Amino acid sequence: MKIALLGYGKMGRIIEKIATDRKHEIVLKIDFDNIGDLTAENLQKADVAIEFSTPGTVLNNIYECFNANVPVVVGATGWYDNLNQVKEDCVAGNHSLVYASNFSIGVNLFFHVNKVLAKLMNNYPYYEVQVEEIHHTQKLDSPSGTAITIAEGIIENLDAKKEWVNILSDSDRDDTGGQIKNDQLLIESFRIDSVPGTHTVLYDSEVDTIEFKHTAHNRNGFALGAVMAAEWIAGKKGFHAVQDMFNFEV
Repeated sequence: MKIALLGYGKMGRIIEKIATDRKHEIVLKIDFDNIGDLTAENLQKADVAIEFSTPGTVLNNIYECFNANVPVVVGATGWYDNLNQVKEDCVAGNHSLVYASNFSIGVNLFFHVNKVLAKLMNNYPYYEVQVEEIHHTQKLDSPSGTAITIAEGIIENLDAKKEWVNILSDSDRDDTGGQIKNDQLLIESFRIDSVPGTHTVLYDSEVDTIEFKHTAHNRNGFALGAVMAAEWIAGKKGFHAVQDMFNFEV
């Protein structure tokens, strides 16, 4: 399979290695220094594009793939405010897209169990829940897309929570005056050098704490999942979430 990489930072380089190890060919690499090479003609040399750029460029890159009629795997976040419009345009144009806040297989298992746990916790309202996430200091968005997906999975299944709110670091917590409403789910974000990503769901009561955690040791799991998504989307049409790749029903 021939792959175009849109975004050639740390993730792009790891994706390149994993893709070539799996006998795929990288035919196009786009980063800030050669953005002019992102043309329909160049994209059409690829069977699929993998998008891991930035919140400021991801939306344009998605539509460039649509214009070239090249399937696209979208790992960058920061565009979800436009998700419904992108979905509509994808379906209307008979294009192909699969997206995820995190393509890691382990994280997607975590997402599924998180929803099951939240549903169970409706029976035990004396537990208060919050989400904590830790990423490297170069992380551009807060909260992370993974943390948002975790929070939304809780809100969809736990009646007590209606929306999430984010606090970045302990210092910002003081600025809120502790004014987190009962129906709000707190996502607390920390930025620490060299941390690939740690996400924790805490259910806390007076008598105990339930801690559900996923810790990434490196970025390889994210990259492998993205390459697997590229393999999966080949020959398919439509707008897909990464969950469509998996069957976690038990």
